[in-house]
Amino acid sequence: MNAKFPHIVLKYRVVLIPLLLIFTAYMGYQARDIGLSFNFNTAVPSTDENYQYFEKFKERFGEDGNILVLGVEDSALYELNGFLAFRKLHEQIAETDGVTNVLSLADLQNIVKDSENRSFGLQALMPKPPKTQLELDSLMQEAAQLKFYTGQLLNPKNGATLILVNMEREVLNSQARNDLVKIIQQYGQSFEAESGIDLHISGMPFLRTVMQEKTKNELQLFIILSLCITTLILFLFFRSWVSVMVPLFVICVVVVLVIGTVGLLNYQITTLTGLIPSIIVVIGIPNSVYLINKYHQEYVKHGNKIWALSRMVRKIGLVTLITNFTTAIGFFVLFSTEIKMLKEFGLVAGINVMATFLVSMILIPGILSYLPPPKPKQLKHLQFKILGRFLTFLDLLVHRHRYRIFVVTLIIVGIAAFGLTKLKSVSFMVDDIPERSELKQDLKFFEKHFKGVMPLEIIIDFGRPKSTLNASNLRKVDQLEASLTGVENISQPVSIVTFAKAIRQAFYNGDPRFYGLPSPSDRNVILSYLGKGSQDISFINNFVDSTGQVMRVSLKVADIGSNRMDSLITHVIEPKIDKIFSKDETETAVTGSTLLFVKGNQFLIENLRTSLFLAFGIIAIIMALLFANLRMIFISLIPNFIPLIMTAGIMGYFGIPLKPSTALIFSIAFGISVDDSIHFLAKYRQELFANKFFVPVAISNSIKETGSSMLYTSIILFFGFIIFVFSDFGGTIALGLLTSLTLLFAMLTNLTLLPALLMVFDSGKRNQRIHPLIEHYEFYIEDEDEEINTKNLLIKENDPFLGSNENKKH
Repeated sequence: MNAKFPHIVLKYRVVLIPLLLIFTAYMGYQARDIGLSFNFNTAVPSTDENYQYFEKFKERFGEDGNILVLGVEDSALYELNGFLAFRKLHEQIAETDGVTNVLSLADLQNIVKDSENRSFGLQALMPKPPKTQLELDSLMQEAAQLKFYTGQLLNPKNGATLILVNMEREVLNSQARNDLVKIIQQYGQSFEAESGIDLHISGMPFLRTVMQEKTKNELQLFIILSLCITTLILFLFFRSWVSVMVPLFVICVVVVLVIGTVGLLNYQITTLTGLIPSIIVVIGIPNSVYLINKYHQEYVKHGNKIWALSRMVRKIGLVTLITNFTTAIGFFVLFSTEIKMLKEFGLVAGINVMATFLVSMILIPGILSYLPPPKPKQLKHLQFKILGRFLTFLDLLVHRHRYRIFVVTLIIVGIAAFGLTKLKSVSFMVDDIPERSELKQDLKFFEKHFKGVMPLEIIIDFGRPKSTLNASNLRKVDQLEASLTGVENISQPVSIVTFAKAIRQAFYNGDPRFYGLPSPSDRNVILSYLGKGSQDISFINNFVDSTGQVMRVSLKVADIGSNRMDSLITHVIEPKIDKIFSKDETETAVTGSTLLFVKGNQFLIENLRTSLFLAFGIIAIIMALLFANLRMIFISLIPNFIPLIMTAGIMGYFGIPLKPSTALIFSIAFGISVDDSIHFLAKYRQELFANKFFVPVAISNSIKETGSSMLYTSIILFFGFIIFVFSDFGGTIALGLLTSLTLLFAMLTNLTLLPALLMVFDSGKRNQRIHPLIEHYEFYIEDEDEEINTKNLLIKENDPFLGSNENKKH
């Protein structure tokens, strides 16, 4: 690195360190109001027509995912004590702030005919709690006759029933939603304790609340775990608390900068941005390992602390900058996507990876300059015999068996490539939740008894105002609903047609035989009843827009995965719609949160694939600038491509699907793993010049010196990412496990395949007319050390932090 940089860092440390700490305090202040994201985070960009149509739907009809569902399937519910406890639960929820409406068997509203006023109205089926079992049985028989609720609120086959809780729109996207869900859960627990009946809870508000609470808890958990694991590994490597506490101080500063960046950019904590602090902890530690390791190596050579620090910054500085930049690229490329949560994740992570370099360059040399020189005990790690023997083994392996390395690599790549053909892309709306968790089991309860709780909407625009109640149009909608009824994983549809059928049943005094659309013989009479008011009936407003031109047909579907969901919509629902409705007369569309999830999954995979190729291209350009040699570009990239193929192969063999959380692995891991190649190749160039361009000696020296730091950092990265297996989110577990494996594979390929490729394909000769960037800034011969102007490193003799006289002016 430029010779002036070490002098600036060391000479002005008294200014730089306080300025950095002041800036850190400012960023901490920016983080004071940072909050969790309460909105529905779709991966579909706002420019997409599906997203825009969904927004129009919400303007017309409100949120589609605002219903929390409670379910019971127990014969004890239909005993008097159990039912009274169920009614009490209904009343408690209905009286809670933030709840707009509650519908359940305990408070059914029946549509009744008012013959005197020739109108319809609503009447509670049981205005008072039943007092005897006989009265309850009679009411339940009457409730079974109300076909409007069959399949929606009550499963007639086994008696399973629901409580549907509608939340205010303002509550749905705020902290009040979480508070409301907790209150309802407490009511549910009291009901279970009082009645002995199991209660199941689900619905989009509940799922979003649980996911958000888990994100909040895991943000704290992973920061603590990452700090603990890095502390332990650093101490095992260096056996010095100085070499542990200095890196940890650096990381703590960067974590504050991360959270401050989120606040400064007015972002919120999502499931992705919540991972950044712990990821930065893991990624930032290698800087410290390389710097401290180099500092100790230099100090052993001549025993001069300041000189060792200066050479540490000069020799490692540029390489650290480049490696941090390549790591940041793995994140920055995500900002090129059209997906908001990926852009935020990529920008915040990329900025703070680069911030890690600056913080490391300021704090590590600065703090170490004030501390006593390392003692012999603190330098023992340089003579770690087991590590030395392992590096010697790798050196012999590369020199004597490099062609066998090629053969083994080709076999592994071939096996991995076959596994790659088995890789599939699929994700579920709640697949991040463990299969055996209560949340997942509750979801299965609703899918078993009511075919699911995930919202899906069919929008039908008849083209003319007040045309939704046209008899012909109602018959078409009824035909569509009949064709969808019985389809696997789709609940019974609800629409204005359902209401019209219930009105006809009410007209005939509740006789279930007349549950159907008005016939030509009774249509006019029924319409005359409707025309005279029915002010208490607001159902129609939820399913028809204000113009009477557009109606919605609401469905609930099971969480069957993105592929099957896409097939269900594309090959089942949409063809049935097209068969019934003419495109010339009627506009139809499928929308809703579930559709956006399916589309979002497709967008995520496509965008992440693009960002991965972009990362490859940018890093290849960096390699070209560094080495100005096409052969060296391929030699440096091949050892980092292979781990990605191996990881993809493992995913294929073990049935781990390609989904947003797993697709994210490749660009991140590639950006990190290429760091080892840069460190190794930078040292290799130094050794070539120092050993008259004799490749075998340069390879051996590079493995022995750089190998230890590569091993240390790879172990830290491996265990740093493996902590994510403690997550409750399946995607986070996959991210941690697969990233750890990828980085482990990359360490092995960079310590074996990379030097083997250099042995075979690099002659060691260089074109005297071409001077790559890495020669200008990183390489310098040993004699140049004499040119460092130590006068610029003048240290006051009365500085109490320096210890021995050898660190004073020379």
